[in-house]
Formats: sequence, C-alpha cells, structure tokens
Amino acid sequence: MSTSKGIFVVAGYGNGTGTGAASAFLFANAGYKVALIARRADDLKAGAEKIKSSGGDAAAFPVTKYDEQSIHEVFEAIKKHWPDEHIRVTLYNNALKLDKPFLELTQQDWQSSIDDNFLGAIPFARESILAFQPLPLNEYGKRGTLLFTGATASWRGNVTTSAFAAGKFALRSLSQSLNKEFGKQNIHVAHAIIDGLILTDKWKNKNRATYDAAENDPNVRLSPEGIAGSYLYLAHQDRSAWTWELDLRPAHERW
Repeated sequence: MSTSKGIFVVAGYGNGTGTGAASAFLFANAGYKVALIARRADDLKAGAEKIKSSGGDAAAFPVTKYDEQSIHEVFEAIKKHWPDEHIRVTLYNNALKLDKPFLELTQQDWQSSIDDNFLGAIPFARESILAFQPLPLNEYGKRGTLLFTGATASWRGNVTTSAFAAGKFALRSLSQSLNKEFGKQNIHVAHAIIDGLILTDKWKNKNRATYDAAENDPNVRLSPEGIAGSYLYLAHQDRSAWTWELDLRPAHERW
C-alpha cells in the first residue's frame, strides 16, 4: 500500500460485490484509510477485514439510517478512529432502486426512495464539506472531493421509475449546486451517471442467465472496478481541469 493520502469515506458499501466495495478496495490500494458505512454490519466487517488482509487500513461504521444525527455521529467516530488523518474523499453510493408502476407506489415507497436516494445525501454532504473546509490544499490543489453515484434515472425517467428518478434527479441537482457553491473553496464535487447494469451478486441472484451471458463481455455491462477507477480519477483531478459530471456505460449500451 502507498503512503497515506488521508481518509476515504464510502456510504453505501453494499454486500461486498458492487461499486462501494470496489471503490473501497481501490482507494485503499492508492494509500487512503477507508471508512465503510452501510446498514449491514456483517458485510462491513468482512469488507474491512478483506482490505486489512491485503495490507490496507479500513474500519466499519454501521448505521441504522442515513439521517442527520446518525451521519454526524459516524463522521465524528471516523475522525476519532484516525485522529492524525484528514478526511479527503467521500462517496455517497447509497441507493434504493424501485421499479414499480406509479399507481402501485405507496407513500412508504416514495418515502423510502427519497430517503435513500436523496435525503440521506444531504447530511452526508454537509459533514463532508465541514470536514474539508479547514484543510490545507492537497497535492491536487483540493481541500477535498465529494462524489455522488447517480444512475440513468438521474437524467431520464422511464415507465416504472417515477419514485427512483425523483430521488436521483434531486441528487444530481444537489451535486451541481454544491459544485458551484464550494468550488471557489477548492472543494471538488462530482456526480457520476452510471448508465447500465453493473456486474454484482445482486444481478446474478436476480437473473443468472443474463448475468452469465454478460460476465465475460465488458461491451454489455459495467464492472464495479471500472467505476471505482473513474472515481479515483475524479478524486485526483488537477484543479485546473475539474469534472462536475461524467457518465459511464458499457461500449455497446444504447443511450
């Protein structure tokens, strides 16, 4: 592992096979201490142990929900865990995908979608920016980088994505506003539209036949490692050429 570059915080680590896990492992290899946030404590513990067994430094910070108090407490716990390090990169990767016709959506469906896809990002962004503001510029001319994982639904609704798209549209607009407000403070905010299916266990368990067909064909699916590589690229961009938004899709994806 490389010399420490600070702390990388990922919210929405997942089950260890997706974008959150791949990003955690890649940033650990790049020299970051890695703080893992998610609801499933067992998955977090396993992820932290995997990173540490490969020579990295990681710790699990389970939460029951992504509200203001919980996120504030977890950021304080991260700072306490690594008192001599600075939080330098944060990733809000938490999401809840609902594919459901509009007239079948319940009030709870709407609330759950908005909570995970948008409202949870607000305290996460607040704590990230407050952590970045007092820091000196790093080697890339930044005080910190705040990343958001978006989706096709961030810019285009579809017949069964009204609840999902509402949250993702809001997240995208939040990221754009924060980029414009805090860029002048050398805080980089970026949003990534993930336009396609990601090769994860969730896909494999849902539809094994299509997963098997796509597994060895990078033209038709995204890899978590490929997405993670783009996140590391964003975090290390020079301040003379920052990206607010990029879109990632397989080579043969229709769009």
